[in-house]
Amino acid sequence: MTRIPKKVIERLSKSVPKFQKILKSAKDRDLNESDTVTIVTDMLADVFGYDKYSEVTSEQAIRGTFCDLAIEIKGTTKYLIEVKPVGLSLKENHLRQAVNYGVNKGIQWVILTNGINWEIYRIKFERPVVYEQLCAINFLDLSARRSEDQNFLFLICKEGLTKAAIEEFHEHVQNVNKFMISAIVQSEPCVSVIRRELRRFAPGVRVEKDEIKKILTSDVLKRDVVEGNEPTKAATRLKKAYGKNLRKRQIKKLSNPPTQIVESDQS
Repeated sequence: MTRIPKKVIERLSKSVPKFQKILKSAKDRDLNESDTVTIVTDMLADVFGYDKYSEVTSEQAIRGTFCDLAIEIKGTTKYLIEVKPVGLSLKENHLRQAVNYGVNKGIQWVILTNGINWEIYRIKFERPVVYEQLCAINFLDLSARRSEDQNFLFLICKEGLTKAAIEEFHEHVQNVNKFMISAIVQSEPCVSVIRRELRRFAPGVRVEKDEIKKILTSDVLKRDVVEGNEPTKAATRLKKAYGKNLRKRQIKKLSNPPTQIVESDQS
């Protein structure tokens, strides 16, 4: 993960407790959406480090409707933020609304929040368009001194934006998860290592790779990391990565042929 600057940690330590009190009070008073937008705008400035007069825009027009807030840096929209009343639970229809804004505007990252709950989504502009939740947190439950919570907040911070922290975190989530690890364990290189170690442990025992794979999928690994859409996607990504690395090695080998020693006719 990207190292968080000291000044950001100091800002979080001061501002997070302050807004936790504000949000608790706002929820108790059941503030409406407009008032919640005001609080979120202040949070974007005081917690996340944006200039709310030049980098936070309100009522972003999108095909006849309006998204509540947007983060704009040097004229480029980075995040769309859909805000709901502080006392309202975030629901699927709210998410669809936020994603539709992102799709129509061509913005990859959207944030859905009621001030307390913050959810970050990444839109993949495919056919059909799909989206995935990167992470979610309850602002009232976090601690500005806990590194895990600091890392989440840094994803939205202006300093994190300039360091592409959210892209780095997304890459980490894509590769370090139970589905990818399961796919790696079932891959040919890992199965070969298991077979080698078994034969070393019991030299007289005959064991085949297919037998090892069957034991892994039926007895060792949980069903949810073996069957379904996510395990299939992980296996496909791993296969592509192996193929890409193989091609790189082949190209490197062709570009660096072994040196041939030519014998001289003279003795």
